[in-house]
Amino acid sequence: IDEFDKMDIKDRVAIHEAMEQQTISIAKAGITTMLNTRCSVLAAANPRFGTYDDLTNTVDQMDFETTILSRFDMIFLVKDVRDPERDYMLCKHMVGLHSGQVQDTPEGPLPVLELRKYLSYCRSRCEPRVTAEAAETLKNHYVSIRQQMKAQKVSVPITVRQLEAIIRISESLAKMELCDDVDNSHVDEALRLFNVSTGDMANKDRGEVGLDNYDEAQKEQLRMAEEQVRRLVPRGGRKNKFTLAQALVQTGIDERMANRAIAILLRSGELVERANQTVQREA
Repeated sequence: IDEFDKMDIKDRVAIHEAMEQQTISIAKAGITTMLNTRCSVLAAANPRFGTYDDLTNTVDQMDFETTILSRFDMIFLVKDVRDPERDYMLCKHMVGLHSGQVQDTPEGPLPVLELRKYLSYCRSRCEPRVTAEAAETLKNHYVSIRQQMKAQKVSVPITVRQLEAIIRISESLAKMELCDDVDNSHVDEALRLFNVSTGDMANKDRGEVGLDNYDEAQKEQLRMAEEQVRRLVPRGGRKNKFTLAQALVQTGIDERMANRAIAILLRSGELVERANQTVQREA
């Protein structure tokens, strides 16, 4: 699913059942039935302000309810890093495609057809079960992760769904090795994957700490942006968020600073998000 953030709210609610119970209920023309889902969901979405801001709380940049976020096994942050060498290689590849140059496709250790056959064989012939030692490791790590998230007061919930996700990842790793049992090595790798994806995203709460990375000129510009917002939006007034950001840019404020100022005022409660991408200033 591309542009997952543009999906209608009703469609997001409808996909809950498919991702949680692995079923889809249908009631059409007097026929009521339930179908099993046999696919995985890979979704991509954009942050609220178009680009990811390292100095802003991750949750403030996602326009999703926690109910839909908790249904994904792993959530990765994919950032557009400004790397001249990487940008040059990407540009060279794109220009080569449009100029008709022959592109050398690198071959992996296994041909794609053989890899598909191997994965199909793993799915149909292997049903691993979690061993007692692996189950104890899972329980201990789940409790510690819950305690850590509670102490840090993160906004992305860590619930039983995440425990089920770790178990599914562990079983998948065992299937790839055609193992009958899920041992500690599979659980450790599943926990590592979870920590570098969902766990890392949940910990990226840099709301106020990020201000320490600004120099005095940037802090002053941020203060100016906040004052401009107060001038543009009177108490009780309402304005489109993107129109407000563009108005700040027209006054000479950097676009990133403009979005940052709006995010800070939203977090402090001085601005409140309303329908249709609008913000309202508290009266």
